[in-house]
Amino acid sequence: MAWLSLVLAGLFEVCGVLSINKLHRDKSLFSLFLLLVCFGLSFSFLAVALEVLPMGTAYAVWTGIGASGGALLGMVFFGESKDWKRVFFILLIICAVVGLKLIS
Repeated sequence: MAWLSLVLAGLFEVCGVLSINKLHRDKSLFSLFLLLVCFGLSFSFLAVALEVLPMGTAYAVWTGIGASGGALLGMVFFGESKDWKRVFFILLIICAVVGLKLIS
């Protein structure tokens, strides 16, 4: 259950990053509300995961999901560079996250 909470925390982190972009473009109360809800849920699920998982592992996985998810969505939706080197290093982050799960 802790790993599921951690994955959800990472996914809400990605949603929070997307909400930052939305707030930057719209500057509406809804965009601000969405940002606060996404990051609030992200931190809440992270807190649940930290009750069981070691802090270092949980934080690394949480930030890895957030960083790789944000970068991938930036490529898909916002026209960011899809250079093979960039994709390679994003895949390294994902491999590291999977590796941390496998050794835990």
